[in-house]
Amino acid sequence: MSAMVDHLASPPEAMRDRYDVVVVGSGYGGAIAAWRLARAGRSVCLRERGVEKQPGDYPDSTADLLQEVQLDGPHVRVGSRTALFDVRYNENVNVIVGCGLGGTSLINAGICLRPDGDVFTSSAWPQELREAAALDPYFAAAERMLRPALSTTVFLGSAKSVSLRRAAARTGKSATPAPVLVNFEHLTDDRNHVGVTQYPCVGCGDCVSGCNYHAKSTLIMNYLPDARNHSAALFTRSNARYVEAAEQGWSVHGHTLDERGAESAFTVGADIVILSAGTLGSTEILLRSGERGLPLSSQVGAHFSGNGDTIGFAYNAANHVDGVGLGARRAGGRVIGPCSTEVVTMHGDDLASTMLMADGTVPGAFADLLAPLLKADARLKGVDTSRGARDWIAERWRELQTLLLGPHAGAMRNTLFMLVVTHDDSAGRMFLDDDRLRVDWPGLGDQGQFSRASDAMLRVTRELDGTYVQNPVWNELTHHDTVTGHPLGGCVMADGPDQGVVNDKGQVFRGGSGGVHEGLYVMDGSVVPTALGVNPLLTISALAERSCHALATDRGWTIDYGLG
Repeated sequence: MSAMVDHLASPPEAMRDRYDVVVVGSGYGGAIAAWRLARAGRSVCLRERGVEKQPGDYPDSTADLLQEVQLDGPHVRVGSRTALFDVRYNENVNVIVGCGLGGTSLINAGICLRPDGDVFTSSAWPQELREAAALDPYFAAAERMLRPALSTTVFLGSAKSVSLRRAAARTGKSATPAPVLVNFEHLTDDRNHVGVTQYPCVGCGDCVSGCNYHAKSTLIMNYLPDARNHSAALFTRSNARYVEAAEQGWSVHGHTLDERGAESAFTVGADIVILSAGTLGSTEILLRSGERGLPLSSQVGAHFSGNGDTIGFAYNAANHVDGVGLGARRAGGRVIGPCSTEVVTMHGDDLASTMLMADGTVPGAFADLLAPLLKADARLKGVDTSRGARDWIAERWRELQTLLLGPHAGAMRNTLFMLVVTHDDSAGRMFLDDDRLRVDWPGLGDQGQFSRASDAMLRVTRELDGTYVQNPVWNELTHHDTVTGHPLGGCVMADGPDQGVVNDKGQVFRGGSGGVHEGLYVMDGSVVPTALGVNPLLTISALAERSCHALATDRGWTIDYGLG
């Protein structure tokens, strides 16, 4: 399948020595910063460590998927440094982030929700943001560009959606349609609001392995192309390593990778540098910059959060779920729908014990690998909620169907993937070990939110007559290690350098000397000081919108907020 969107990245030889603004990273914060400041008439250079992929370029088979995984552990690093799925293995918490132009927007479920307003009343947030309405204008600005939408009636009637909705109702909870960053409409001339080709969702279910059908509203469908249309220069295969103060502004140092993996060093100057390399990347850059003498808060690397993420499976249920993406089988025939269509809010005694559950879809490219793992996990430590010899025989028959016919049949066809977001205490720590970022959080998996989430998923599984398989890495053998796709913190915003790394505008504190580094900002998930209780993309976007507005206001710049 060939891509139908013009490529956005410029060739490396087009990079100048200096720009008004250099943005490091192209996730939600970086894309917004590049867009807003290019629309303010500034010369903008955005640098992304991954490569550019357009619809048609994403993996849809197991063989393709394996080429798109990079694994970084304490003692080993394997895979291409530009592979799409960046997996960081640590002793207590494992992290999965996207690597490519558009960042994690390329591989997330696209659930686009505002947090409960009470989240911002925590003293962990800067005083200016401790009101529920403080971010409202910026949430609205991000929503206007991202265009979240509810799934169509057809997709809400899919087996996956109906399974979660009915199971939730039987446990006394209500499922509601989730706003997701997927297009469901036939657009005029097949062009969206920034002129990019975009088609309606075909229901393939492969949102989190990359949308090959021009339907998912990733950042290459909105902010990034419009930034380029306003003269921002976007560069890929460009890994920034540290920043330092220069005679005029800042210098960003790093290296570029060619297609063979060979490195060449670069230095680029700017009046303003915006670190938007994500929770892991921006923290790593500041830690490395601090080691080279840049005065910073001692809080760099602290307050890491996994946003309370956990997953589970209602495996081999009694009825069809159709929760496996089509992958190379292509769309047509069976309706899977987008990755997530419904959310169930489970209120606790307080905000900290509230959970959000969503349906999920196993990407087709991953299904052949997951099927034997789930079968083994179900045998070893799964909780079979069905009873009787007849149920046992039916379960074994469905497993045989999966073995013989593949993951779109039998036990895997009857498996519901559940994603739960809760609240953790943001007590993790990131640090450099041999110049590589590591995350440490002893005891995280023993925190009560994971047991509560596991109990909730077990209740849903029981209503589906399936076998509950919890997060495969959250068990006694692994000391309850966790996995998150929503890392937050490390450069958290606060009222001062004793509590955080940046102020409410994203300006980097100078540390004990007081004040901020003029022209040095962080805009991404690393500035978020607490778990959010919802998928964080919209909050990250709103904070970046607010920081860009403040940056422009402080300098007397005017941002063009129109489209077109």
